[in-house]
Amino acid sequence: MARTLYGRMADGTPVHAFALAAGDISTTILDLGGTITAIAVPDAQGRTRNMVLGLKDLAAYEASGWWNCLIGRYANRLRGGVTLDGRHYPLAQDAHGVTLHGGRGQSWGARLWQVVAASDTALTLRLVSPDGDQGFAGAVTAEVTYCLADDGLRLDYRATTDAPTVINLTNHIYFNLAGQGSVLAQLLQLNADGITATDARQIPTGEIAPVADTAFDFRAPRTIGAMVDSHEPQMAIAGGYDHNFVLKKTAPGALEWAARLSDPQSGITLEVSTTEPGMQVYSTNNVKPGQLGAQGAEIRKRDGLALETQHFPYSPNRPGFPSTLLRPGEILRSTTVFRFLKA
Repeated sequence: MARTLYGRMADGTPVHAFALAAGDISTTILDLGGTITAIAVPDAQGRTRNMVLGLKDLAAYEASGWWNCLIGRYANRLRGGVTLDGRHYPLAQDAHGVTLHGGRGQSWGARLWQVVAASDTALTLRLVSPDGDQGFAGAVTAEVTYCLADDGLRLDYRATTDAPTVINLTNHIYFNLAGQGSVLAQLLQLNADGITATDARQIPTGEIAPVADTAFDFRAPRTIGAMVDSHEPQMAIAGGYDHNFVLKKTAPGALEWAARLSDPQSGITLEVSTTEPGMQVYSTNNVKPGQLGAQGAEIRKRDGLALETQHFPYSPNRPGFPSTLLRPGEILRSTTVFRFLKA
């Protein structure tokens, strides 16, 4: 395992990059937010491509706080805070009462994580989130282990708390199996028959809407670009894909395939498996002007696809959704695997 100085945060704190390698695959992970800056994979012609849409430099990652990094305490959206055991917690929220990814400006992705263990093929990072962090109850200790094999990367999440809280963890990786450019020609297949329909603020209404005969029907492979600009009401709300798909499971918590993304140009297929009940598919609908990628080019709308394995957004206020409640003495465990296959 190679450890190098990646740069320094705005306050001067050093950030290190950890390079893991297994067979023909390598990955680079920062201790800043567990950010994955690269997953290098040989394509069908043997040329190495970075499967991750990275940013130009450390300053860009720190400013974003949500790019290719770990997300907590609650991935995706909540509104109006949460109530636990009769006590209300208002959380860090925007002018519409919405809390996204724990609250902008307080992201776990912009924090330095402690290195617990490191080897040539594995890295474990830890973050202690104090009671009241982002407005949430309880002190939470979260650990994420990245383990690289010769066919992909596995992320194992673990979290405990000293008081009742809600928690929803993910990694907000932006994928592009061509290495750069638009992802619209890439083929997506999802193991999902429904989505959690949302209101105008992208808060789930509680309805599980069938994907059949809609822009969300990826039960068979089709290009991302086929319906990304659909005027269907749910698509118009987000300006593309930014929805939680309800994954089909043989049993709750089973580690099963959730998504397959394929690129005809590179000949690479990404298969995502997860224990999580949902996956947020985001087609990079909103990109800050002037945001530069790792190769120096400006990142454009639709240049990446995020596949965020997760529990459902707004679960604490939707009793019919899988619970995100964590109590003292319990352990949150979650696994997501990214496998890269060649045609």
